[in-house]
Amino acid sequence: MSTNEMTGGEAMARMLKACGTGPMFGMGGFQLLPFYDAARRIGLDHNLINDERCAVFIADAYAKVAGRVGVCDATLGPGATNLVTGLVEALNAGSPLVVFVGDTHRLHAWKNMTQETRQIEILRPACKELIRIEMVERIPELVRRAFQVATSGRPGPVVVDVPEDVCHGTHPFDEAEFAVDPGISMAPSLRCRPASEDLTRAAAMLAGARRPLMLCGGGVHISGATAAAEALAHAINLPVAHTMTGKGAIACSDPLNAGLFGRYDRIANALIDASDCLLVVGCKLGEIATKRYTVPAAGKTVIHLDNVAEEFGRTFQPTLRLWGDAREGLRDLALELAGEADEIRARQQGYADEVAAKMAEWRGSVEARLTSDERPINMARLLNELNAAMPADGILVADGGFAAHWGGLLYDTKQAGRGFVPDRGFASIGYGLPGAMGCALAAPGRPVVGLTGDGGFNMVMGELETARRLKLPLTVIVVNNAASGYVKALQHLMYGAGSYQSSDLAEVNYARVAESLGCTGIRVEDPADIAAALRQGIAGDGPTLIDIVVTRDPAHMLPGVDNRTVQVKKGDRVA
Repeated sequence: MSTNEMTGGEAMARMLKACGTGPMFGMGGFQLLPFYDAARRIGLDHNLINDERCAVFIADAYAKVAGRVGVCDATLGPGATNLVTGLVEALNAGSPLVVFVGDTHRLHAWKNMTQETRQIEILRPACKELIRIEMVERIPELVRRAFQVATSGRPGPVVVDVPEDVCHGTHPFDEAEFAVDPGISMAPSLRCRPASEDLTRAAAMLAGARRPLMLCGGGVHISGATAAAEALAHAINLPVAHTMTGKGAIACSDPLNAGLFGRYDRIANALIDASDCLLVVGCKLGEIATKRYTVPAAGKTVIHLDNVAEEFGRTFQPTLRLWGDAREGLRDLALELAGEADEIRARQQGYADEVAAKMAEWRGSVEARLTSDERPINMARLLNELNAAMPADGILVADGGFAAHWGGLLYDTKQAGRGFVPDRGFASIGYGLPGAMGCALAAPGRPVVGLTGDGGFNMVMGELETARRLKLPLTVIVVNNAASGYVKALQHLMYGAGSYQSSDLAEVNYARVAESLGCTGIRVEDPADIAAALRQGIAGDGPTLIDIVVTRDPAHMLPGVDNRTVQVKKGDRVA
């Protein structure tokens, strides 16, 4: 058996190569230099980032769309602590990541070394597992372990802490030590199925229901279960509502689609209220999805399918728990119902037609807002133009705040699958641009549009340089309302007109900012110009920024097609 003396950093790089790792991002320091040198020599696709938080955001979006492990790295101290926000996004969203951080030389640890901090204690609660490598010879074993943990159960980020002397140290590795099961690079790498007696009971509950409804969360995408969801829905005329991360469980254009449920809904909340059996799939039933835990109402018949047993009963006590992978559970339910599916589908046709009619009625009721010629531009008009411009395989990335809520409410996917990527794990601001970069890398050839606010773009605009350097074909829309619009709108609702504090931004022409960074910049002030700008951006071969001047009126900023009638009572949170 051949051996090869190499540094710990080269062993890390060889393990990543063996795992088939895609593009990765980081900002190096002395501790990880052997890894960087090996990445160069063996041809890893490693790229410099301008902010470590964005490196995790890119890796997170890449993992969400590619279904593969996203990888990034950071140096010790401030590099490591800059990762926290992105790690929590990935942890809460179930995104498989492996993140390397350099650490101090163990011979001198806790002697006030440069940039030294208790980074392990800081990072540990922000990730699924933290693995510290204490011996050079254990690098292949522990990197393999990191991939296994990241892709099993509910996927998540695994941090690998590498002391300087471990990365710079050497060891004669056997070539066989770098063998990897390719399955651990994909998520989920393992699947479990609900108990057969539970599936039989669930099928009977669905078969006996007259107004059943499927509620899909982001777990349908993590599991790759959209085809199974679509098949079950069509087999028995089962309407489907979704959370923001569950959008695309079935196509939004499907007649069985009931749209977003929870805080921002079209018709779904009323359907939930009238339903006699709810099938909840891959959904944590968190605050926004449940309109602060009021939807579904207490006592509703709920079947909850999830592969994380701890989620059962956290916010709602289900009638029946189905512990298993979403894709496998939905497939098994379809098999259980197959013998009577035709009969159920025929019986339920009137109910399905009712759902489609209610959605059509809703669309008609808001047509004036969707086609508004208001200046500054109305957000509903912008989303309506996006719906018209985006091809079926397009991907819309939505930043936290306004972008996710407006996009979740009004953007329509045209096919099942992950075509809408919001950062709902942590809902942090600043995801729009780096998220679009991760999606563009994960799905070359698919048009990618990032939707962000001016506040969110201000946080990360330096990554336009990275996107330009990588020649990434993507479009970033900056929703320019010269404000931290979410906060300003809430201040308006809660305290009245003129009661604004620390929520205004300077007026900025972001198209010029983009041009100064060597990218295409387009400023849109007339809604009639949105379509042409989107066509130009989507057809472009590099980064394009579209600066869209939207309403400055905080009474009209909140996500919704028409929010002028919102009334706030003590204790309410409307957004």
